[in-house]
Amino acid sequence: MGQILHKRARTTEVIRKEIQKAEGSIMTLAKRFNVNPKTIAKWKKRRNTGDAPMGNGRVNSVLTEEEEKIICEIRKKTWFSLDDLFDLLKPKISKLSRSNLHRCLHYYGLSRVPEEIKKEKKEKGKFKTYEIGFLHIDITDFYLQKKKCSPFVAIDRISKLLHCPTL
Repeated sequence: MGQILHKRARTTEVIRKEIQKAEGSIMTLAKRFNVNPKTIAKWKKRRNTGDAPMGNGRVNSVLTEEEEKIICEIRKKTWFSLDDLFDLLKPKISKLSRSNLHRCLHYYGLSRVPEEIKKEKKEKGKFKTYEIGFLHIDITDFYLQKKKCSPFVAIDRISKLLHCPTL
């Protein structure tokens, strides 16, 4: 059975063993094996020739588990766009940035709106036109560690200004 490599792999386990056994400078070996000098240095340092697991990228997350659960639950209940969700949550989660919000949603599989939700939204149609200042107030319920949270959301229909005072 052959070795499974990712698309951009330039070395196999056989070549990695040769690199580890080879004598000479890093530059000469890089030219000989037609790889980057950093690749030579990396395989010279390692004891084995297998690819190290890259992990899921969640080790260094600045968000706590509770904050991530809040983000996921609000996303599932509202399906707001990334920018609207960021505007809603930024005052409540001080460490939140647009990029770590996106990474959190991507990790939990919520970065894209499901097709059935898109179809539902299209079928509902548009709201009536209102003057600036008309607020639509809504509530949603979700649970965090057996504690019920019920945030109120107020949305100005014209300016799309969003306010969520209780999180």
